[in-house]
Amino acid sequence: MTKAITPQGPSREFDNVVHSLRRPWRWVSTVVIVFLLVAFVQAIATNKNIDFATIGEFMFHPRILSGVRLTLIITIIAMFAAALLAVLIAAMRMSGNPVLVAVAAVYVWAFRGTPLLVQIVIWGYFGLIFEKITIGIPFTDIVFWQEDTNKLLTALVAGIIALTLNEAAYSSEIVRSGMLSVDEGQQEAAASLGMSPSYCFRRILLPQAMRVIIPPMGNQLISMIKNTSLLSLIAVLELYTQATQISAQNLRQVELLIVVSIWYLAIVSVLSVPQHYLERHFGRGSSRNQPQSLMAKAKEYTGSIQVQRARKKQRKEQRNA
Repeated sequence: MTKAITPQGPSREFDNVVHSLRRPWRWVSTVVIVFLLVAFVQAIATNKNIDFATIGEFMFHPRILSGVRLTLIITIIAMFAAALLAVLIAAMRMSGNPVLVAVAAVYVWAFRGTPLLVQIVIWGYFGLIFEKITIGIPFTDIVFWQEDTNKLLTALVAGIIALTLNEAAYSSEIVRSGMLSVDEGQQEAAASLGMSPSYCFRRILLPQAMRVIIPPMGNQLISMIKNTSLLSLIAVLELYTQATQISAQNLRQVELLIVVSIWYLAIVSVLSVPQHYLERHFGRGSSRNQPQSLMAKAKEYTGSIQVQRARKKQRKEQRNA
């Protein structure tokens, strides 16, 4: 009678006994950092100058929630438009047309060379530069359409335009770097196999470029969320503006700043989750430097604990034998 052989999983035992390196300064630094964190939390919690009741009162205040909603809307619209514009500018810079290359280079140079704060103010007061926006034939009196600039460029529209144009300049360089990171030989190989340029772009070039593009674009998205607070200069009622107006009435500046900080941290934390999974999706072809999922980290951590316990038990049995 033959005995069934049960398949065994990969062994967690090592051929050689390896003693872990002792790192006493790691524990010392950990204790010092934990002590400083506890001291900081205790100093905040017992600070009589902070009214925590006010923080709780305005955490979910309708005006604050309205500001959060408008901040998210501005971020999504500006980031989506900036991503499309960034791809266009990157394509212009990588084209063989010297005019398109020059126009794209000047665009990137202009918007990266001036502060975002200045750009927001310029777009906010664009009506002072051009009173009316006109569509017609240049250098003639023929006008097809004309409208007052202040009616078209409201504070919200001006803010979205400023954020979009500025973000597109930075994002275009990220897109261009991602496309340049793909080996040119792969495009030539795809062409030799009979793939069309569009199919090669979608199936060969873009997935590899996205692996490089996603992490810095995630940083740009986070910067965009925080840069919306600059729109308070042109009175856009986003999160920071709402908090500033409330604190001007009740003179609770510190408490409202804490409320704003908590909301920004919450928004950034939530939007960091899709970035993590996008990195895993586009990095699935390469296991090196691919971010681990929370489940994988938990398995690795619990697996290492099991190995340590087995080795500790083995050493104890050897000493008792």
